[in-house]
Amino acid sequence: MQLVVGRVGRAHGIKGEVTVEVRTDEPELRLGPGAVLATEPAQAGPLRIETGRVHSGRLLLRFEGVRDRTGAEALRNVLLIAEVDPEELPADPEEFYDHQLMDLDVVLADGTEIGRITEISHLPSQDLFIVERPDGSEVMIPFVEEIVTEIDLEEQRAVIDPPPGLIDDRAEIASDRDGDAGGASGTPGQDGASGEGATSSGRDGASGGDGG
Repeated sequence: MQLVVGRVGRAHGIKGEVTVEVRTDEPELRLGPGAVLATEPAQAGPLRIETGRVHSGRLLLRFEGVRDRTGAEALRNVLLIAEVDPEELPADPEEFYDHQLMDLDVVLADGTEIGRITEISHLPSQDLFIVERPDGSEVMIPFVEEIVTEIDLEEQRAVIDPPPGLIDDRAEIASDRDGDAGGASGTPGQDGASGEGATSSGRDGASGGDGG
C-alpha cells in the first residue's frame, strides 16, 4: 500500500538540499537516509534519500543525484510516497494509520449514529475526521482525546463525546471549507496514494496515521 509521507518544499542552499513538509509521525523510519520513495508526479522519481538533518525545526533532505539548487527547485511540490505493508501497525498503540480509520462508523456513547469517516485532514494544529452524515452533509470532528473517546477497530467504530455545537445545526460543514484541509493524510487519495499520518488523539488532535 502506498502512503504519502512528505511533500518537497523549497530548495535550501546551493548543494541540492530541500525542505520537506513531513506527513508521517515516523520520519526517522520513512524519511531516513537510504529510503527509496516513489513520487507524484511519478516521473520525478523514484528518489533515494542520501542525507537528512533538522535545521531550525525543518527537515532538510538531499536526494541522490541532486547536487545543486536548480535540481532541488525542480522537485518543489513533489509528493513523497512510501510503500507500507497494510498489516503494519504504528509502534505506539495509541496511534493509527489513516487507512485504519477510514470508513469507521462514528457514534455517540449511547450508540447514536453520526456518520462515517470519509477523509482525514492533517492540519498544522490538529487532525480532523471528515465525517459524512446520513443526509449526505459533512462535519469536521477534531481528533483529540477529549472528543474522540474511543477507537474500536474490531467493531469498526469511533466513539465521540462532542461539545455543544459540533454536530448539531451550528456545526461547521466540510463543504464550506476554504481549502484548509490540505495536510497529510497529506492529500489523501492522490493517484491512489493516501496520506500517511500515524494519527494519535493524544497530540492536540493527531489522527494517528503514518500521515502521509
